[in-house]
Amino acid sequence: MDVGNGMEFRHTSVLLEETIEHLQVKPEGIYVDGTLGGGGHSCRIASKLEGAGKLIGIDQDIAAIEAAGARLRQYEDKVTLIHDNYRNAGQALERLGIDRVDGIVLDLGVSSFQLDNADRGFSYKYDTPLDMRMDTRQSLTAADILNRYTETELYHIIRDYGEEQFAKNIAKHIVNARADKPIETTGELNEIIKAAIPAKMRATGGHPSKRTFQAIRIECNRELEVLKDSLDEFIEMLKPEGRLCIITFHSLEDRIVKTAFRRNENPCTCPPDFPVCVCGQVSKGRVITRKPIFPSGKELDDNKRAKSAKLRVFEKGI
Repeated sequence: MDVGNGMEFRHTSVLLEETIEHLQVKPEGIYVDGTLGGGGHSCRIASKLEGAGKLIGIDQDIAAIEAAGARLRQYEDKVTLIHDNYRNAGQALERLGIDRVDGIVLDLGVSSFQLDNADRGFSYKYDTPLDMRMDTRQSLTAADILNRYTETELYHIIRDYGEEQFAKNIAKHIVNARADKPIETTGELNEIIKAAIPAKMRATGGHPSKRTFQAIRIECNRELEVLKDSLDEFIEMLKPEGRLCIITFHSLEDRIVKTAFRRNENPCTCPPDFPVCVCGQVSKGRVITRKPIFPSGKELDDNKRAKSAKLRVFEKGI
């Protein structure tokens, strides 16, 4: 489907087969795709539904809702699409009269459409206004972050979210540049980053702007905060033996998911030397994936953007 600016909403679903296998779709089950994107995971789930089976697809990007709506039209009697952030999934289900679901999927990757659409300002490949909002209804943009945050705040964002070794120097260069004029375009930011990284280091490890752009995008959309705040509620939403499948693309995302899954599996806060548990915390279920599932060699050959993907799965207890 063409979505805005004549571009087709493209996103190759990463770890699709592995996710569907671990979701264990029941024909009459109720499922949530919290990051609808191009609808790849949702299409596969919807194709397995029968009778009272339902799929609720959620995305904060209206372009994704429109594109996935077209792709899922053949299953429209089974599918409900909601334009919202997945952090509000519980409220959305409540409005639909749904208390518990059989499975939830989150694919935390940025879609090819978002990266490749110059108008969105996600990519360092184009010289366009610094936007980076996944939900264009929100007010905060990447330009706001670059022009308003303190040097210390920028340093921490670029270091922590981008894992950029030159974060301190990049933050300093950003603050110096904006003293002359506001930073407004991706091209301007590219030049600032280029000047902040030694030439010999720019020649290795991919595009020099990649990590900083990732960091600003994560901050702009509050991606890690939303993920951290949502996981316990998602596990509560599951029916007994329901499954939560999450695909991450960043070490901090993966750490948040791994930590939340382990805490829900073993929430006991008693000291290790206590002979019996006295805290009263009860396990919510079990971690299915002791180690994350990675894309196959074939998938990596077909889709280079799958390189950093990891799938983790949690099953609600009975």
